[in-house]
Amino acid sequence: MTTETIEKAYEIASRQYADLGVDTEKAMAGLAEVAVSMHCWQGDDVGGFETADAELSGGGIQATGNYPGKARTADELRDDLDKALELIPGTHRLNLHAIYAETQGRVERDELQPEHFTKWIDWAKAKGMGMDFNPSYFSHPKADAGFTLSAADDDIRAFWIRHGIACRRIGAAIGEALGSPCVTNVWIPDGSKDTPVDRKGPRQRLARSLDEIFAEKLDPRHNLDAVECKLFGIGSESYVVGSHEFYMGYAMKNQTLLCLDAGHFHPTEVISDKISSVLNWVDEVLLHVSRGVRWDSDHVVTLTDELRAIAEELVRGDYLGRVHIGLDFFDASINRIAAWVIGTRNMVKALLLAMLEPTEMLRKLEADGDYTGRLAMLEEVKTLPAGAVWDYYCMKNNTPVGTAWLDEVRAYENDVLSKRT
Repeated sequence: MTTETIEKAYEIASRQYADLGVDTEKAMAGLAEVAVSMHCWQGDDVGGFETADAELSGGGIQATGNYPGKARTADELRDDLDKALELIPGTHRLNLHAIYAETQGRVERDELQPEHFTKWIDWAKAKGMGMDFNPSYFSHPKADAGFTLSAADDDIRAFWIRHGIACRRIGAAIGEALGSPCVTNVWIPDGSKDTPVDRKGPRQRLARSLDEIFAEKLDPRHNLDAVECKLFGIGSESYVVGSHEFYMGYAMKNQTLLCLDAGHFHPTEVISDKISSVLNWVDEVLLHVSRGVRWDSDHVVTLTDELRAIAEELVRGDYLGRVHIGLDFFDASINRIAAWVIGTRNMVKALLLAMLEPTEMLRKLEADGDYTGRLAMLEEVKTLPAGAVWDYYCMKNNTPVGTAWLDEVRAYENDVLSKRT
């Protein structure tokens, strides 16, 4: 598609939106200010670099597929991220797990230091990006029994508490170095495959563990704490210690961020409906945008009704300043860079669609009780030429328009990924 074609299509589209009171230039400017935190673990199937042959294990996480070209080192992963970021318009962050530390030899997780993430910080600083961080409570012998921060074993629980404390300090160091608060998110896989007798004990221990981890006061300009709930997981089908009710209460009491993951609730629940409720009680929210298929399978984000509903809720409620948007999926069955690009472009695209909505007109129809007009207008909006605005936004950001990005991914696969064994 030529530049002239893109510009002409955009000019026509902008006039159509203007007729409805929507300023497309303002929408694109607002979109450019919204950072989406890309997750590093799509690039290597959540393996990390603790050992040369590190692989995902335990913790109810499962990456399926064996597409060639997986990143084997941190340098390869950064190269792959560089390629993906070239193809996605807008503002970005990186979301990193503790298992992606770069150490000289084995360093236990409770002994990790900011220095083990220096290369990641330098990489992000060179790109002018912020970073977010996560303790890794899985793929470790001390997590094999299915309990970490809620473990009855004092030594195991103490180990994971030390890990959490270390990770908060790393998050604060990242935030200070990059001049942007690092969201350090706590998710644990603790739970039972079959129905437990004692549901109370593990939750009491988890609360005490979290209190110890968060006891040290850190500057919110550098680090923001989040806790993440889940309905069930592999190996915790019958009981999850860190349920939604548990963490909702904990976040309210302690004013941490609450992480809402799109795949962590019952299939009939959607997080788009939870955002306005939660933000009545906590100052900020972290989103993990994913796509569960019947269960928390973390499929690549597509432009579904729910993705659009999430974006609409953020824009309609004026919540973008209080919500941190992160992605969380891992698909090893397709080109991993393509997965990043597809998922992240869709998240950005959904935000643009929400910003192009004639919200004030719709709000007035609703306030006037004109539900017929509201429904009619909501349906008409669906066929407005948002694609022309999206193409123009991509061009303005010097990123490929349409499917042109796929040619670059395939060339990278041929030149780089295919040579990894």
